Amino acid sequence: MAKHAKHAAPPRRRHSAQKHTSHKGVTLYTLGVLLVAVSALLFLRFWPRRSVDTVPPAVEVEPPAVSEELAVPEPQPVVTTLRFSATGDNLIHAPIYSQAARRAAEGEGYSFDYCYMNLLDFYAQQDINWINQETLCSKELAPSTYPCFSTPGECAEALYRAGFRVFSLSNNHTYDKGAAGIAATLRFWETMPEDVITTGLWKGEADYGRIPIQTVDGVKIAYLSYTEHTNGIPRNSKMTANIIYTSQQDVMEQQVRAARQEADFVIVGVHWGVEDSHNITQAQRTLAQSLADWGADVIIGTHPHVLQDAEWRTAADGRNVFVAYSLGNFLSTQSKPDQLIGAVLTLELEQTTEPDGSVHCAVHGPKLHVTVTHYDAGKSNVRTYLFRDYTPELAQAHGVRAVYPSFGYDYIRQTAQTYINSEFLELA
Repeated sequence: MAKHAKHAAPPRRRHSAQKHTSHKGVTLYTLGVLLVAVSALLFLRFWPRRSVDTVPPAVEVEPPAVSEELAVPEPQPVVTTLRFSATGDNLIHAPIYSQAARRAAEGEGYSFDYCYMNLLDFYAQQDINWINQETLCSKELAPSTYPCFSTPGECAEALYRAGFRVFSLSNNHTYDKGAAGIAATLRFWETMPEDVITTGLWKGEADYGRIPIQTVDGVKIAYLSYTEHTNGIPRNSKMTANIIYTSQQDVMEQQVRAARQEADFVIVGVHWGVEDSHNITQAQRTLAQSLADWGADVIIGTHPHVLQDAEWRTAADGRNVFVAYSLGNFLSTQSKPDQLIGAVLTLELEQTTEPDGSVHCAVHGPKLHVTVTHYDAGKSNVRTYLFRDYTPELAQAHGVRAVYPSFGYDYIRQTAQTYINSEFLELA
């Protein structure tokens, strides 16, 4: 019997090498696909790209609506403002024209510029400067002093250089030299530059309708002036011109009313009041109201040689009218302390033209600037200062102290404060 043979172990299955290789290739293939996909995603994520969707849609801008009519600005009022000044008595005594003769250059007659040199800048700031020329000016008559004055024409020429253009000639000394004086002064003023305005002398009744008018920046200003008296000297038939007295109120009224119609502003000078008195008389106040009612805008008082107060008055038509009752002396060699203290009035003349063509005129901001006439010992070196430019040292050296030792800087200030309303007083 044959021997039982041993069962052989079943053969171990070996993975086919081909099969193993295929599995590994699938794995690598899969990893490669994933790698490409990830790279593509990263590429798409970070690579700058343009997309039609990212371009902002075009904005359609509508053209501005075209107005059928261009906008027109609202018309505005046109305002013109003039700075006006008025100065008191230019009273030329012998010491003044004597020093002017000494100061003149060789070949010249007189030089009065020294008297006014301290106010040149002040007057240059004004558009209009008015003054009461108290004494007759000419180049024909010999100079003379109180009581019957005659003044070299060079004095008026110096005032012109100082800035004055308007000269009031109606006062108590106008007839001092009779017919010869009137004729000589008329000839002198005719030689002055064309922009000079004089008022107060009239060539008879036929001349009363002529109103002196000055035009500045399109604004018309009329000037009239009157006097209470002429020191008892009457007009005579040989005089080629005359003044109008304040007693001739019918003539005054006609002139002021005519001026009101012809001009935008009416300035009236009145030589009135009591000499050396600070008190305003009732006659002054009454006449001031009448002048306001007739049409005056500004009333300038002279003659008392000392300061008197100022005030607003209301005219019959409602206008505010300013009245300075006395500006005192501007230049003189009078001998009393209060005669050496004066004032220059400044104010604004304002004209407003509305778009409809209507015109309104008003006076604003009146101020009285205190002045001092200074002279040294023996009434030498006569000149005038604004108080704001004056000094205690000058006051102590004033020639008037030889007789009135109380005169001084504080005296000047106290006098002005006593007689001028603080609303109008200007010391600084």
